Amino acid sequence: QLQLVESGGGLVQPGGSLRLSCAASGFTLDSYAIGWFRQAPGKEREGVSCIKGSGSTVYADSVKGRFTISRDNAKNMVYLQMNSLEPEDTAVYYCATTRSSYCYSLLVKWFVSWGQGSQVTVSS
Repeated sequence: QLQLVESGGGLVQPGGSLRLSCAASGFTLDSYAIGWFRQAPGKEREGVSCIKGSGSTVYADSVKGRFTISRDNAKNMVYLQMNSLEPEDTAVYYCATTRSSYCYSLLVKWFVSWGQGSQVTVSS
């Protein structure tokens, strides 16, 4: 049974940092694309970043230079390091997989397995 579980969310002040973790079970993620998405209240879910099976990465323009996605194959984990956080980054963050090696331009419809989400709140 493929499962993804996010952790690491919380409350942080503007300019602060958080690291989200995505733990995978039921499959070996080193050959799969894993993406991070977020959904703010009243808004559609949007892609934030993705790491392909090859290890190459994709970022939304809104987070380039501030967020970094990485993968630890030995631990079957994917991380999202978020720096210089802004109030606009407040959302529920989800990790998901396409069950393939590709990120498909971070389009939600291609990601077929999702975690339960982790709340990130950026506020003073």
